[in-house]
Amino acid sequence: MTRHPSTLPAHRAARRPLAARPLCALAIACAAHAASFAAPPAAGPMNLQQAAQPLDQALVQLAARMGLLIGVDAELVRGKQAPALNGSYTPQAALRVLLEGSGLEAVAGTDGSYSLKRAAPAAAAPAGTPPTRAAAAPGTEAVLPVVRVKASAASPEYTPSPLTATIGGGALGARTQLETPLSTTVVTSDELAQRQVSKLGDVFALDAAVTDNSGAYSSWASYVSVRGLELDWQNAYRIDGNPFLSYAITLPYEHFEQIELLKGSSGFLHGFGSPGGLINYVTKKPSDEPLRTVEIGHKSNSIWTAGIDLGGRLGTGKTFGYRLSAVHEDGKTFNDGTVDRQSVSLALDTRLTPELTWHLESLYQQRRTEGQTPAISAQQLADSHLPGTVRGDNQGLLSQGQFLDTEFGIVSTGLSYRLGPNWVASTRYSHSSSRRSRNESILYLQNAAGDYDEFRSDTREGHGFDHWQALVEGRMSGGGIEHQLTAGASWQQQSNDYSVNGVWTSLGSGSLFRPNGSSYLTQGGLNLYRAGDITQKAAFASDTLKLSERWSVLAGLRHTRYAQTDFDTGGSPQGRYADRVTTPTVALMFKPAPGTLLYGSTMESLEPGRTVGSTYANANRLLDPLVSRQYEVGAKSEQRDWQATAALFRIERPSEYANAANVLVQEGESVYQGLELAAAGRLGSQWQLAGSLMRLDARYARGLANIGHRVAGAPEWMATARVVYQVPQLAGLDLTADAKFTGDVMLNAANTVVVGRHTVVNLGAVYRLRIGGYAATLRAAVNNAGQARFWEYQYANWIKPADPRSISLSGRLEF
Repeated sequence: MTRHPSTLPAHRAARRPLAARPLCALAIACAAHAASFAAPPAAGPMNLQQAAQPLDQALVQLAARMGLLIGVDAELVRGKQAPALNGSYTPQAALRVLLEGSGLEAVAGTDGSYSLKRAAPAAAAPAGTPPTRAAAAPGTEAVLPVVRVKASAASPEYTPSPLTATIGGGALGARTQLETPLSTTVVTSDELAQRQVSKLGDVFALDAAVTDNSGAYSSWASYVSVRGLELDWQNAYRIDGNPFLSYAITLPYEHFEQIELLKGSSGFLHGFGSPGGLINYVTKKPSDEPLRTVEIGHKSNSIWTAGIDLGGRLGTGKTFGYRLSAVHEDGKTFNDGTVDRQSVSLALDTRLTPELTWHLESLYQQRRTEGQTPAISAQQLADSHLPGTVRGDNQGLLSQGQFLDTEFGIVSTGLSYRLGPNWVASTRYSHSSSRRSRNESILYLQNAAGDYDEFRSDTREGHGFDHWQALVEGRMSGGGIEHQLTAGASWQQQSNDYSVNGVWTSLGSGSLFRPNGSSYLTQGGLNLYRAGDITQKAAFASDTLKLSERWSVLAGLRHTRYAQTDFDTGGSPQGRYADRVTTPTVALMFKPAPGTLLYGSTMESLEPGRTVGSTYANANRLLDPLVSRQYEVGAKSEQRDWQATAALFRIERPSEYANAANVLVQEGESVYQGLELAAAGRLGSQWQLAGSLMRLDARYARGLANIGHRVAGAPEWMATARVVYQVPQLAGLDLTADAKFTGDVMLNAANTVVVGRHTVVNLGAVYRLRIGGYAATLRAAVNNAGQARFWEYQYANWIKPADPRSISLSGRLEF
């Protein structure tokens, strides 16, 4: 049963025995953070991702995430280190893990609160551990009382991820959002489930810095831009920190615990990457407590999904953990096409010794769609404006025979060893593979009347990634300065395979406003050749120097050696590039008050040279790698009833565009300058409000052409808003509405064609109840509720019609 703390006074301290009177600030902090955006105190398991850190910080973060009230004397936890949390935990299980080896244990109160005390002698800290406080008098227990603070009853589906949530920072190590000196966004599994997402643009629908360039059930489902910069499909995506090729791959969002976006240049953090940012998908991990859920769903037009999620621990001492999830989806899509998907993920871990842990994560998916919306190009458009918009579910756009088959898999395994109270060493290896066969139409617009020439591309493609990394993280002090250190080395090899005998054929002409009667059926027999290899070897290190309680400095370097080779269809090298580069990062951080960070940082991004596509005059040429620079100042704050972030940034990137001869060139420089603002908070006991805004000025600043023009695809304004209402007349029912405004963008570097502005509104509801004694959740989501029609920018000179309104319903039962 949900406990509604609104009946409690805001601050009600329990009467304390004299010996326990010096109640620490940590108890207040834990309770206060629990009141900030937290769900009602959790009784069942909750999925947690939390880095190894000082015990006092770990307790505050746990309280914020699970809505707990924890009382503890500061002297009991001073100088103690807590291990990481990575999986599904009840409050009791999470506290057991955090307190392991500390000589402390948690005592549950009758009201759901917790107090810490020294454990019985058999569970005391190892010899040599410095005493933390004199023991209580014989016959008494030093159990400290709890400061009771009114906790908000925010629903997890709508709660912004707290800034104390841990993200994977690559060469920075695991850090909370509040400790990271760059702009970040984290979307939790609860949010993914509520939004019923079908494409990557849906995932970040509430972030004004992210432009949705994606389309459901097509090759473009993973296309987004961040701060006006398209993310690099080869290097801007990770799963648990491991690289994979995202092109034409729609990942199964049901298998992820959270999805993280680190905005800006990421060369120091992960090597090759986009200056717009990097997206990391965090898979579900083994749970400390038994976890069993089943879920079914239905989505427009007639798509059914069914899934199961199982987790727990086995063996003596519960040393072996597992998490198994499986999903099946099939049915008719909004344009009367079809989708058929099977996905499964398995995560295992074994605590080989108290210090050594082995882990394995794996994900596999087969997916086939038919009748997808064709790609639309404006490269040959003779007019200065686009045709009138068409509906995304317009079946008249489709010619017969189109399909997209994809097969994706990734497996990662590694070891983690605790070297001491403050040091952890780890190593991991991963292999990912993505294969696709696609028979896809491309409509080349000829004029604003909507006439087009249609071509069909029938190809097979494949990509592979092997990656290894070793890492050491820890804390030390010297000369009165505390150091948070991360050092490591990595190796990775990427392979690209393309069709040696792919088909490119004309299907004639047509109009957007007349039914398409063309047809092409694949002939099969397509063979692959190795088109290119890219190898990276890197060493990196970072040090966060804590100069005082308020001031700290971050400095880091990554040295990368890389070699890139392209081959012709006969296997002979066509182009080769090898070099070495050092990408630095520096940041200054200031904490003016608890829960608040001000920072200034500079970073660099390294992008590999790409092979020019077949639609350009210099097709198959290997372009040079690109180095971009970013400068950012920002602020982050998380308080009791609200959180807010702000970032002012400048990104300098070499320009790439197609010139008048349709040659893709690297020439000049593009500058992206902007401001991001975001805030979320509670208004009374039933309302939650959130919003974000981005103002962007992105222009071609130097070069031989397009000087002063806006960069293609970069909107000048973006804004989002969300409101959530918890219905008091029906406990457990929440209603939500959100909207995203995207300003107009230029379709090309010459700025001859504009893609207009648009606003998308989404609605949702969630109802939590019990059925036969089991917890259940019913969800409904309506995306593009206003049936907005507009042209969506995908990348330079390419557009698509907006996805139509979709209605999604789902039910989940925990047993």
